[in-house]
Amino acid sequence: MTTGGGSGLVIPQHLLPDDGRFGCGPSKVPAVALSRLSQDGGRLMGTSHRQAPVRTLVGRVKDGLRQLFQLPPEYEVVLGNGGATCFWDIATLALIEHKSQHAVFGEFSSKFAQAVCEAPHLDAPEIVETEPGKRPLPYISSEVDAYCLTQNETSTGVSMPIRRLGGERQLMLVDATSAAGGMEIDIDQTDAYYFSPQKCFASDGGLWLAILSPNALDRSRRLCSSDRWVPAFLNLWTAVENSRLDQTVNTPAVATLFLMAEQLEWTLSQGGLSWAAARCRESARALYGWAEGTDYATPFVAESEDRSPVVATVDFDESISAIEVSSVLRQNGVVDTDSYRKLGRNQLRIGLFPAVDPVDVGRLTTTIDWVVQELRAGGHS
Repeated sequence: MTTGGGSGLVIPQHLLPDDGRFGCGPSKVPAVALSRLSQDGGRLMGTSHRQAPVRTLVGRVKDGLRQLFQLPPEYEVVLGNGGATCFWDIATLALIEHKSQHAVFGEFSSKFAQAVCEAPHLDAPEIVETEPGKRPLPYISSEVDAYCLTQNETSTGVSMPIRRLGGERQLMLVDATSAAGGMEIDIDQTDAYYFSPQKCFASDGGLWLAILSPNALDRSRRLCSSDRWVPAFLNLWTAVENSRLDQTVNTPAVATLFLMAEQLEWTLSQGGLSWAAARCRESARALYGWAEGTDYATPFVAESEDRSPVVATVDFDESISAIEVSSVLRQNGVVDTDSYRKLGRNQLRIGLFPAVDPVDVGRLTTTIDWVVQELRAGGHS
């Protein structure tokens, strides 16, 4: 572990978390999963993704997701390359027919809305927006054919409940990138529940996964076979057909699939989604409780029921520089606690995903207290 440098502060070893990775994506990857990749990766890495070994790996991921979310038999797991950002473009082509409604309350929910605004074949969307730190309230509208919600806004640490709106011809598209695998969900309330693996699933980026309802499957098939121009890379129906064969259209990152399969199976062995969600809530209680008990920090999200259990944001008093605190932490091996770059607040943002040990979250708070005490005392020579 690297210590010292910069401020010159060296945190006592006994205060530090055992694992100092608290990033909100890419997130902590357990050492045991990396060890298994090193041991078993030789038969997978550098082999065709259309042959049995890699297709079996894709099957492991699909089966793990079916078990984790207790999927109805008619729902399908679909995957492809490009990450959740890519899936926004896919949705503009293959899931939104004419007009959508978007709940916007941070950077990532706003990016999806912007993608729809720029799509020349779609009507201008309805946008329900709140300032960062608050949760919007989507409403039933007869004008839209898709509601676009975000279960957890990664940039701000605000979460929202997911409940179906409107009728069966109106799809529920839920961005669950930082929520899936760490927050409970009733899949019946969604039509496209999509995410990336580099957060709760303790893997790497570059892949999107979506759990699609029969209505979403039907619409994607219809739109992708219509006269609407759909680039081959963004053709959702082609991804569906390939996923049914346990493969992706283009060559995937095999290591990403392997690490995700390991995390899925570990989570299932511990008790599944209810266990993972409880573990995240335990970490969140420790972090928010600490912030509320200090004289220099406070949870950024004012309403406790809106606070994320997987991404915690904590504001600092103006007398304490969060940037300086995160810098000292990084110098001592506690990394990626910085606030979201575009939010521009004096705060820390902490990933509380299932792979993060709640005990380490408690140690992190003790470590931060030590750093702040030293900075206040002028120990940052």
